[in-house]
Amino acid sequence: MKRTRSRAGSSAFEALESSRHAAEHLRVRAELLVALQEAIARRDLKQVEAARILRITQPRVSNLLRGRIDLFSTDALIDLLACLGIGVRLKLEPGSRGRVA
Repeated sequence: MKRTRSRAGSSAFEALESSRHAAEHLRVRAELLVALQEAIARRDLKQVEAARILRITQPRVSNLLRGRIDLFSTDALIDLLACLGIGVRLKLEPGSRGRVA
């Protein structure tokens, strides 16, 4: 299957969201979600064990592992990473498009 882009230089996140700002929020949440999934896998945690450590329910862990990004805020994902002893560091980069008024 051939992939096409709707706009030159657009990302998959921009294709899913109506604005660049929403796409950037989705990208950040996706990075945090993947970090959580990888940490759980590295520790070979069962969902029940992960739920206990993360202080959430097992169905919530299931949603996390299935990539249900729509069910987790950035704050929630950062809190879950902290439960695993993983800190989050923010790196700011100048935008390549658009100007701030």
